[in-house]
Amino acid sequence: VQLQASGGGLVQAGDSLRVSCAASGHTFTTYTMGWFRQAPGKEREFVAAISWSGSSTDYADSVKGRFTISRDNAKNTVYLQMDRLKPEDTAAYSCAAKPGAIVTWESSYIYWGQGTLVTVSS
Repeated sequence: VQLQASGGGLVQAGDSLRVSCAASGHTFTTYTMGWFRQAPGKEREFVAAISWSGSSTDYADSVKGRFTISRDNAKNTVYLQMDRLKPEDTAAYSCAAKPGAIVTWESSYIYWGQGTLVTVSS
């Protein structure tokens, strides 16, 4: 599975932005997909994940209620809708894939895409 994230940009606090992750490969629909982010000078952290069917999701406490993860298996794409953005959301956002159930630790994700940079100005 090859992953390519896109859609990042510069926005103001309170704005919304949607980032996408396009996947190639026949097994996309069988993988749990996750979004992680890494801010400058910080370790990468879990943001959200969605099961292969889309029926289950999980979110980091810091984004719960503001971010929504979704997927379109017909398009081999997973999305992260980010609302009410804050300056502390500034980071490079990467998508990742893994077989099996949703987990939040990055070591379980076996396929990774390059990050897309989201910058939120105050």
